Amino acid sequence: MAPQQNIPLAANVLGWTNWRTKKTDGLPGAMMYLWSICGVPFGVYNIVQGFNYPLQLQPQIFMSLCLVNWCQILFKFVLWKVIAIGLANAVAFAAIETVLIVKLRPQYDAGDGTGVLAIGVVANVLLAAGLLPPYGELWKRKGRVVGINFLFLTMDWLGAFFSLISLVAQNTFDILGGVLYIVCMFLESGIFISHIIWLIRTRNIRNEAAAKGKTFDDVAAEYKKQGIPFKFAEREYVRQKKPKLNGIEMGGGDRKARGITSLGVGSHVEQEDACGQSTPTSSVGVWERPEDFSDTTAKRGRGTSRLGTGLKVEIG
Repeated sequence: MAPQQNIPLAANVLGWTNWRTKKTDGLPGAMMYLWSICGVPFGVYNIVQGFNYPLQLQPQIFMSLCLVNWCQILFKFVLWKVIAIGLANAVAFAAIETVLIVKLRPQYDAGDGTGVLAIGVVANVLLAAGLLPPYGELWKRKGRVVGINFLFLTMDWLGAFFSLISLVAQNTFDILGGVLYIVCMFLESGIFISHIIWLIRTRNIRNEAAAKGKTFDDVAAEYKKQGIPFKFAEREYVRQKKPKLNGIEMGGGDRKARGITSLGVGSHVEQEDACGQSTPTSSVGVWERPEDFSDTTAKRGRGTSRLGTGLKVEIG
């Protein structure tokens, strides 16, 4: 496989962009972490094969900057914890890379390049996989690209394109390297196309907003504030809550929460008085009982169930 010369330039400057804008909206943490991990096998691959020093140093810089970007995304946590997490990952990556270099170099010098080839494949897969998480952000924002600088994405796409052309111009075509460049170009092209389609679909809304001195985000915020559905509103990851009746969560779950129990349709609840006489109290499927139901026995099928003092449930 040809030496990797297309480590994304976009990643090398995202740290500065994030620091300048003070936000990382739309930048997937999984993308940065996958790219920081792939710096390990790329470093091993380049160092073991004895490439020139810039190529040996490039994966280390790439890995470090991606790790910084990932830590910036984690700034929602306590700062010292973020720093500790970042340093711990850096130490782990350095240790793994060192062990792999020491292990694979003798094999490679002896003429066995299988291990190095496997490392190169892993590196390429991780690099390409890092371009998949942005598609989750595209789905969330209905095609809109946020948090990724198009200038640097364009430079990265061109880097992959010219690297592919250089492979074609060689006497022998490196299939593994060629597939990597094609996959990266394909995924990055999808990001471009998605945003272009979003621009076309929202052109009228954006023009009207600009005429009023507003932005698209201002319009979306107004719709949300008024509770009016907006066609291009961001999708939100909302945990579906089960409907409740009189404080009872219906359908599955723990039916004993907070001293409340639900019974199926047709259940009959009776309460015994001091003389032991049963008095119907409810014929619906929901009832309340005291918190203390330690004296609880139940009979399955048709029969009765006693829960707590003075309550008898007849099931049938």
